[in-house]
Amino acid sequence: MASFRFQMYILAFCAGLVIQSSCNGHSGLQKKHVALFIFGDSLYDPGNNNYINTTKDFQANWLPYGETFFRYPTGRFSNGRLISDFIAENAKLPFIPAYLQPGLKDYTYGVNFASGGAGALVETFQGFVIDLKTQRSQFKKVEKQLRQKLGEAEAYTLLSKAVYLISIGSNDYSIPLATNTSQEEYVGWVIGNLTSWIEKFGFSSVGPIASTPSMRVIQPGNTGPSGEEVTALENLHNRLLSKVLTTLKKELQGFKYSTLNLYTYSKERINHPSKYGFKEGKAACCGSGPYGGINSCGGKRGVTEYKLCNNVTEYVFFDSFHPTERVYEQASKLWWSHNLEELFEV
Repeated sequence: MASFRFQMYILAFCAGLVIQSSCNGHSGLQKKHVALFIFGDSLYDPGNNNYINTTKDFQANWLPYGETFFRYPTGRFSNGRLISDFIAENAKLPFIPAYLQPGLKDYTYGVNFASGGAGALVETFQGFVIDLKTQRSQFKKVEKQLRQKLGEAEAYTLLSKAVYLISIGSNDYSIPLATNTSQEEYVGWVIGNLTSWIEKFGFSSVGPIASTPSMRVIQPGNTGPSGEEVTALENLHNRLLSKVLTTLKKELQGFKYSTLNLYTYSKERINHPSKYGFKEGKAACCGSGPYGGINSCGGKRGVTEYKLCNNVTEYVFFDSFHPTERVYEQASKLWWSHNLEELFEV
């Protein structure tokens, strides 16, 4: 591939939290093995934020997070698995581990760099999360280690055939915009950071932030954009991303990508839950206040009292921001069958 560049990849994860021995004990690549490298925010974070100096607002390493599938908190912002976990399962890969997981040495199945709260812009929750630029720097370290361990030729083969999965951008639109900046210019910065280093990628569009339980509740001291402003930014982001990817496919030899329209997908389930097997589309299973919109799930974020639903499978949202495992499972099946599976073909 003439335009191939090592820094243009998609991440896979082998979450050593459940099957660690499968990852760390690996001593050679399987036949027809495609690695998965994952970048992003809380929709894909398997627990990287467990190991950084941040606040509880950007962590989820306590119950009831994780209790549906893992039976204990892993750091995932859900009751169980994430889209990236299901994609790995579909690709016949082990769960992809968090990059910061202690003792992680084997990256031949891929690794997950995602960080809850992260944005494509360095300024988004700066100092509390691992931004996309830092995630890219971490990937370059992994690339170097793979070349040292496998040799240049085998590392090149692994990285060039790997799939790179990314979900980021929503957090960039939940904070006040830079002063004297138009919406178009701001979204252009986000898209530019997002697409400046890719070649074979799986993209998720930004979801409907304004429809989360949290945005349905007026939070004291909120200085971020309104629901209407967030919706406008999201729609602009998704339109621009689609145009940029179409252009890149024409300009870059060998460039392949797959997209999940998370915005439309989520809005459908929020507005018509029964159509997709849910009973509640707007309120969170875990939280407090109207719609469960106060981010108090687990009682570790300042508000100790919270409510937990009896049947999480009936809910679209697990906490005030994040969907349930069942939503992620449906999304991954849809994405996989649409065209994501093709990226994993050897």
